[in-house]
Amino acid sequence: MFEKGQEHRIKIEDVSDQGQGIGKIDGFTVFVKDTFPGDVVLCELTKVKKRFALARPVELLEASPDRIEPACEYAGECGGCSFMEYDYDAQLKLKRKQVADKLARLGELKDPKVRMTEGMTDPWRYRNKAVFQVDIDGSVGFFRKRSRFVVDCSDCMLQMPAAAAAADALREFLNTGGLKKGEKIKSMTVRTAPGTGEVMVILGCSELKGIERLAMLLDDAVYGAGHSLESIYYDDGGKEPVLAAGKYTIDEIVSYGDKERIRFEISPRSFYQVNPEMMRCLYDIAADYADIKAGDTILDLYCGAGSIGLWMLGKFAQTKTAGNGEEDDPFVLGIESEKQAILDANRNAVINGVVNARYITGKAEEVLPELVRLRTDKTGEDNNDSSKKKYDDDLIKAANRATVAVIDPPRSGCRSELIKAVAKTSPDRIVYVSCDPATLARDIKKLREYGYEFIEATPVDMFPHTSHIEAVTLLSRAK
Repeated sequence: MFEKGQEHRIKIEDVSDQGQGIGKIDGFTVFVKDTFPGDVVLCELTKVKKRFALARPVELLEASPDRIEPACEYAGECGGCSFMEYDYDAQLKLKRKQVADKLARLGELKDPKVRMTEGMTDPWRYRNKAVFQVDIDGSVGFFRKRSRFVVDCSDCMLQMPAAAAAADALREFLNTGGLKKGEKIKSMTVRTAPGTGEVMVILGCSELKGIERLAMLLDDAVYGAGHSLESIYYDDGGKEPVLAAGKYTIDEIVSYGDKERIRFEISPRSFYQVNPEMMRCLYDIAADYADIKAGDTILDLYCGAGSIGLWMLGKFAQTKTAGNGEEDDPFVLGIESEKQAILDANRNAVINGVVNARYITGKAEEVLPELVRLRTDKTGEDNNDSSKKKYDDDLIKAANRATVAVIDPPRSGCRSELIKAVAKTSPDRIVYVSCDPATLARDIKKLREYGYEFIEATPVDMFPHTSHIEAVTLLSRAK
């Protein structure tokens, strides 16, 4: 019988979704924090449940051959990089294994085809969005693991240089009496557009009396890091962020071919992939899976700022002129619950000269089933149907003639009503972009019940040195 406080020798065989090492004692599963596959540790049980236990390492008896010296001085203290002490090639292999294991166990797939994880050549300084926590003592950094204590970080190996420079500027402002009585900054988000060099800073607070001085410090720091501060916002958690200085959005330009480029406008709360290099990789894989052809209609569900659908249209345009409204041009219908993201998506379509895309606000799991219902509603004469007033005939027809569905849901995956509605639109191909292998496997199992075959999956390492896993999966409608 296992009890809290017991010490056991255990070999780590796997890693959980939260980055904890997994081992077994006489078949009983134990999760040990701060360990990696191949480690042999003496651990102390800290919590014992019916089917598993949690433990902390007391002594590292044998180190995994894939353990390395961390490149960051804050490794083990800051809560951001659970894999910083694990060899990068080993990280890629482990992430592939985790996707394959989840698809087999939870998705009930036999020997699922999972390609090797696509990784980075230089897996550092890749994040274009940094969210710094700010403490009342003037610390600017990130939360310690499993706590609300702010670790004051002078640098971060994952963030782009402009982010660390902005953090230094805020730290100087706080430590030289910048805040007035009653003022407080809870956080600072720094968004960097490496393609243009533009930077946006979002302060987690209400209006500051000393914003002019802080803006000057931030501007000098960001310029010194080789970038240009273009926008400062206040965001106190209310309905909408408030512009304090500069432009409403920053611009980003990303190449998707030898000469072709696509431009995005980024607002404070718009979704945009945090790793630009691997975003290109992920979108290219998704575009290959989607295999867009003339006349296709693409359902872009949880579309964010429209980047993935616009990318697919751009890839199509490399072989045929798209975006000119011709009858056989592919058409994108995007659905997203965040109003600002939809505004961004429609703007991004306009600035890229795309007219064959339409983006609407609403929860995908509510909007798509309604569009499907309206197609199957044979009455048609009910002019009082509020849904018919909200969704015009062209929109209803577009949703119901989809040949490709792209699904990029949050970590919780798709609700069953959305999966059912996607299946009713009968797309030939479904491209599922997932940030959680467990919910991916669950949803694939449901899609298979509706007649879709799993073809293959490709993990993409959007978040090197962390336990997070992104994967692109292709499903095809059974003939």
